[in-house]
Amino acid sequence: MTDTISPVPLSPVSFLARSAAVFGRRTAVIHAERTYTYAEFGERVGRAAGTLRGLGIQPGDRVAYLCPNVPALLEAHFAVPLLGAVLVAINTRLAPQEIAHILDHSGAKVLIVDTELAGAVAPVLEQRPALERVVSVRDSAAPDPLGGPDYESLLAAATPLPLVETCEDENGLLALNYTSGTTGLPKGVMYTYRGAYLNALAMVAEFGLNSGSVYLWTVPLFHCNGWCFAWAVTAVGGAHVCLRKVDPGAVAEWVVRARVSHMCAAPTVLIALANDARFRATELPRKLTIGTGGAPPAPQVIRSVESLGAELVHIYGLTETYGPFTTCEWHPEWNGQTDDQRARLKARQGVAHVTAGQLRVVDEQMRDVPSDGETLGEIVMWGNGVMAGYYRQPDATAEAFRGGWFHSGDLAVRHPDGYVEIRDRSKDIIISGGENISTVEVEKTIYEHPAVMEVAVIGIPDEKWGEVPKAFVSLKPDASATAEEIIGFCRDRIAHFKCPKAVAFGDLPKTSTGKVQKFVLREQEWRGRSKRVN
Repeated sequence: MTDTISPVPLSPVSFLARSAAVFGRRTAVIHAERTYTYAEFGERVGRAAGTLRGLGIQPGDRVAYLCPNVPALLEAHFAVPLLGAVLVAINTRLAPQEIAHILDHSGAKVLIVDTELAGAVAPVLEQRPALERVVSVRDSAAPDPLGGPDYESLLAAATPLPLVETCEDENGLLALNYTSGTTGLPKGVMYTYRGAYLNALAMVAEFGLNSGSVYLWTVPLFHCNGWCFAWAVTAVGGAHVCLRKVDPGAVAEWVVRARVSHMCAAPTVLIALANDARFRATELPRKLTIGTGGAPPAPQVIRSVESLGAELVHIYGLTETYGPFTTCEWHPEWNGQTDDQRARLKARQGVAHVTAGQLRVVDEQMRDVPSDGETLGEIVMWGNGVMAGYYRQPDATAEAFRGGWFHSGDLAVRHPDGYVEIRDRSKDIIISGGENISTVEVEKTIYEHPAVMEVAVIGIPDEKWGEVPKAFVSLKPDASATAEEIIGFCRDRIAHFKCPKAVAFGDLPKTSTGKVQKFVLREQEWRGRSKRVN
């Protein structure tokens, strides 16, 4: 005993150590026909850590994973930091050269890759100077073009390391999460042990997770470490249901089969679920709470999902904020509102969650805008929910934190009750004849059309006004609409100058996390023009 009390560094590895001890016999992981208890999950993590140590991984080394939502990647969220190493979970839909950039920039020493994805990385492996070993995860029937040692065989032969907390500096580097790279090469966002720990606990609190929770993995584990739910679900001894691919039929099956209580999804995934006959016909076996973020959900999307019996929790954030930074904290008195009013309240991004820190909406001089629901400003953040910076990019870090606050690039208003509502990305705002047009506002209007399943609005060149709105629309199955109908629908509901001057129909380009790639649409419309397209 000492005469003083020393604080213990915060680390999410401690979550598994506790749950393995307290909930050892409870189900921890479900994947296809396999089920692991928490005792088995803890042992597998210990064996994974032992395997990595046998491959030469030391504290501070970077370990990269290129896997879908399979147990190996879930285990990595504990095995890698157990060694004091740094987890680099790579976007599974990147091109080979983008993967090569991440491997080089992070300096990854070991790559663990699912055989179904090996074809994307095979062409660039021989040119990676830091990469020493490649391990294959054979979770599907896909052939293995790399021929690396098998992940499961290595685990079976390894001596498991004990789940003893080794973190000495809670502000140390736990994970690198690379941005989507829409404005250049992906940047490595640095997550700390402390930030991951606190943001995971916030998800426990905001979503009401407990040892009876069953979480379905529809958000990619590589995206902001699954919005920190990899650690959050484990913290309370809940069950993880791993899903290799997000298909509405598979989601419907597992919601019933595993009695799923929680899941998260971008609005585009919710749209797919709400318009899928199999999911619509699913009788929920228990209360289903769905977290949504990644893009502002239209009120119509919220109404559609909640009409199926689910409860939607709206969260907002970026890769630079460990995923969720805000939640649209619900007030019981709002339950008495109409369905439309409730959906419009829930479509707001809300307030900083319980451990995030501070959130402001500011003008160009960093002054807070009035809380009038009208004055536009940029969302800036500060606190435990914000990254430590961009890895090996001090200039980009300084630019992002100018004025001492992280600049999101999202333009929003603050309502009289203090809740924030995004109106657009700064790069997406349309300036037409000197008037600002919120693409989000136009999109919300078009979503109300009964034939519309999904929509994206961008500014396109116009000789008179500089730029005008154009809508790209994906229609519901068996539905029809013309450009004139969509434009007329808007003109009946919003100011005419905000209405799209053109409408195109078809599928929308998306990222692996379900975000519409507006920069792709802008590039095709502005090719040969002077407007920035990224």
